[in-house]
Order: sequence, then structure tokens, then C-alpha cells
Amino acid sequence: MKKWIAAIGLMPLLSPAVALSAEGDPEAGAQKAAVCGACHGLNGHQNINPEWPNLAGQHAGYVESQLQLFKQGVRNNPVMMPNALILGDQDMADLAAYFSRQPVQGLEADPSLYAQGERLYRAGDASRGLPACIACHGPQGKGNGPAQYPATRAQHSLYSYNQLKAYATGERTAVSNDIMQTVAAKLSDEEMRAVASYMQGLR
Repeated sequence: MKKWIAAIGLMPLLSPAVALSAEGDPEAGAQKAAVCGACHGLNGHQNINPEWPNLAGQHAGYVESQLQLFKQGVRNNPVMMPNALILGDQDMADLAAYFSRQPVQGLEADPSLYAQGERLYRAGDASRGLPACIACHGPQGKGNGPAQYPATRAQHSLYSYNQLKAYATGERTAVSNDIMQTVAAKLSDEEMRAVASYMQGLR
């Protein structure tokens, strides 16, 4: 595991262009979350479209940094970009603080994909130089807030799958290094679906 980490140069995923300085107020964020609730649900987990991410329990710093990246146009999304443009730094910090404090609601993994997804998530594949997802995202998918590694537990599998595809094709590159592009590019479509399903079932 240590050799893998050294070889791929794991560094925080926060873009150098993003500066996080404001301290978020979750109560203020709760008031501002009404607009976000249209897609993500007021609590960050009651969204009706599995292509949209669950935000409940996500690390505040990660949520804030992604909003900044949408505002800067580094992450390209026709829905998120205009919404992020109208947010100030304090708004982003408040929203991030609010969503990070919301309880995570569990989702179930697909039984037919569970075993393969678990194997890749927990062990990777040394023969392909594929690190285990657990190295950054943790055994329960809780991620690592200070390192800007997002929580992946109880995330919609379709959303996670789409993000892996975006990393693999280079569509999503808003990170300070290419770790996710490197990992995703080594996964087959079936493996992406399996890992995404396994993460959906994590608590």
C-alpha cells in the first residue's frame, strides 16, 4: 500500500486556484439551501435523480472547493456553473457547513456487483498498478477532509459511475494531480459500475 501511495503521489485534491478562508455558519447555510434542495434535497440526500450527488455528510471543505471550481469554470456543468456564479465565498462556506452536518442515509449495493466492487475498493489490483480506493476514501467511504478526499459512502452509484467515466475520459480534471484520472483509466466499464455500487452500500 505504501509503495502504491508513493508511486502515484497522493496529494490533496484541491486545486491551487481555490482559496478557502471563510468559516461557514450551518444555520445560515440551512436558509440558503432552499435553491440547492431543488436538485439535492433540503437535507442533501433526498434528491430524486441518481445522477445528482448526495451532499449530506460530505466534508465541508470539499463541498466548498467544488463550488469554487464550478464558479471558476474549471468544473463544467451547465446546471451548477450558473448557480455557483451567484454565490459569494461566505455563501459557499455556509452551505458547505450545513450539508456536512446532515445525517447520511444509507443506500444498498447491487448484490450482483458487490463482491467485485468490494475487492477493488479494498485491495485494488497490484498487477495493474491499481491502488485500493480505501487508501484515500477510507474503509467506510468517509474520505479524508483535510486532504480533500471526498466521502463516497451512500453515494448514488450512477453518480459515482458517471464521475469515474468523466475522470477516465479527462472530462473531469479539476484536481491538483491526476490520481483519479490514473485510477479511473485503468478500470473497465464493468469495474466502474461494481466499485460505484459497492460505495453506494457503504455506511
